[in-house]
Amino acid sequence: MTSTKRWLGGILILQLVLAGFLVIGELRKGGSALTLPRTGPAAPAMDQPIQPGDQTRRFTDRPALPGRTDPLPDRLTLIERDGSWVLEGAIAPGDADRIARQLTENMGQLSLNSPGGSVDDALRLGRAIRLMGLNTAVAENAICLSACPYVLASGAARGVHPDGAVGVHQHYFGESTILPAFVAVEDIQRGQGRVMQYLDSMGIDPLVMQHALLTGPDDIYILTQDQLTAYGFITD
Repeated sequence: MTSTKRWLGGILILQLVLAGFLVIGELRKGGSALTLPRTGPAAPAMDQPIQPGDQTRRFTDRPALPGRTDPLPDRLTLIERDGSWVLEGAIAPGDADRIARQLTENMGQLSLNSPGGSVDDALRLGRAIRLMGLNTAVAENAICLSACPYVLASGAARGVHPDGAVGVHQHYFGESTILPAFVAVEDIQRGQGRVMQYLDSMGIDPLVMQHALLTGPDDIYILTQDQLTAYGFITD
């Protein structure tokens, strides 16, 4: 119980610090999206290799992928490729319901290749995938960033290739320039609480959110294979 209280207390402190940065960021920018102000030098590009302690990279929703020159689709797309099923592209609002109608239990496994997008849609699609008992995976040279790891978390069994990239960061919490600070903080806490409940229900250690909360939306924190295993994204 004591360790649980310490963990919850740590999450609360992170949220309060995040809220303070949001307010500072709004004042500095004169208002736009509610995000952390950037400090320090820019992170390296996504194509730079990571190692423990050096895992923050610049985030773009149009990443350059090894082995292909065409960009990922603007909307999440279900594709049959070489006898397996691939979900690739950005997760746009409305994609969860559309993709869920295309899924069937005999698909077995969904390979993910997505820069993320709508958190709400990622959570809804994840619940649909878990109900069908499908497995999820990130293949070699594929990415699963931002909201995509919530879809990865939904697999009954989960795998990530050593040369795949799974990354987390803060999400955008709104575009209003007149939103009162206390309302913004309340929305942030509610949203993070929903995500943590979801991860716990999928068998993922919600402590992975510490990396998301400490990484601004313009950057992405790439999880190592050891972290992916420890947090539950890679199963036996």
